Amino acid sequence: MIRILRQIFRTGIVTEPLPPDIETDIRDVGVRLEEAIRKRFRRSLLIRQVDAGSCNGCELEIHAMNNPVYNCERFGMHFTASPRFADLLLVTGPVTRNMEIALRRTYNATPSPKIVVAVGDCGCNGGIFGESYASLGGIDKVIPVDALIPGCPPAPSALLNGILRAIG
Repeated sequence: MIRILRQIFRTGIVTEPLPPDIETDIRDVGVRLEEAIRKRFRRSLLIRQVDAGSCNGCELEIHAMNNPVYNCERFGMHFTASPRFADLLLVTGPVTRNMEIALRRTYNATPSPKIVVAVGDCGCNGGIFGESYASLGGIDKVIPVDALIPGCPPAPSALLNGILRAIG
């Protein structure tokens, strides 16, 4: 245990900070996002992320949005494991035929008023997968969508801006 602590202290912080211009953009979006969340929900925004069949590129960016560098929780956004507590569904990927029923059940389990955000090109219109024997296409083919965040994959700053547009 002592050896591990010594190594931690020797190594120090290895996370690179964001460039100053991106940091100010994130901070500005975050302030507006926090105000919109407090105004609309009077508490924190609970997000349920659903993978409807993606390549996991968008999930990596969503995780980056939640890491210590971007730290979306400082703006009042929290991820939840249950759709029964969620205010917003963040759905990624084209809807595969195997995930259609699960996505509908998740949507129906989310209490009203529910907000659905389609993330990435695949979530918006099917992306490179399109409509095929295995894929139904975009999220809007299965459930109603309130906002779209295009990109393959969208950057964490684009995700924050898209969520702001969705709840604003």
